[in-house]
Amino acid sequence: MTIALITGASAGFGAAIAERFLAQGAHVIACARRTRSIEVLAAGHPGRVLPLALDVTDRAAVHEALGKLPEPFAAVDVLVNNAGLALGLAPAHQAELEDWDRMIATNCSGLVHVTRSILPGMVARGRGTVINIGSVAGEFPYSGGNVYGATKAFVHQFTQNLNADLLGTGVRATCVEPGLVGGTEFSTVRFAGDQKRADAVYRGTTPLSADDIAETVHWVATRPAHVTINVVQMMPNCQSFAGMAIKRGS
Repeated sequence: MTIALITGASAGFGAAIAERFLAQGAHVIACARRTRSIEVLAAGHPGRVLPLALDVTDRAAVHEALGKLPEPFAAVDVLVNNAGLALGLAPAHQAELEDWDRMIATNCSGLVHVTRSILPGMVARGRGTVINIGSVAGEFPYSGGNVYGATKAFVHQFTQNLNADLLGTGVRATCVEPGLVGGTEFSTVRFAGDQKRADAVYRGTTPLSADDIAETVHWVATRPAHVTINVVQMMPNCQSFAGMAIKRGS
């Protein structure tokens, strides 16, 4: 029986990933700040879902909650660090420092807190898969992506450094890096609830979906034990790379 712990499980990627693992017979620890949807998930799968109220930015709370997971959820096989967000699209000289701090706290510090709590048990058992949700923004810069892109670059490099540390332990790590994904709260959160502006991001496109990400995460987690997938980078085929920006004089 596979035990999967998923952060940010209340909506979007996290909710889809939880449903995917449940559909394949796994038990799921569904972690989120907002508990209503994970409690509904637990009610729909009696005995197979542990709903856990968790703010990944609170290091003490993470240590307390994940340090005493009950049976049959204690031996985590798959950790999906999905909790994360983007805030704003202003250029660096106009961006809100509060937004930068929150992105760093959630996307970087929160991911590290959860990983450090779960990893020792995986190493002790000689098995486990850590899947970190990154972004193509971690490699390809764009105007207004400043700190968000930097946090995802951290996620990418942290994942690879985990694999360096975990050599020979039976534990592996993967960074899944999506491009344009629709049907989630991502842009609504980024634009502080401005749904019209959020909808414009996806107008006229066929973006990836949360289910596409969930399928990819599950595929990574179910590779044979001798296989490590370092990075999965994925985009819809309505999206590709941009050229270099050039400021020309008059």
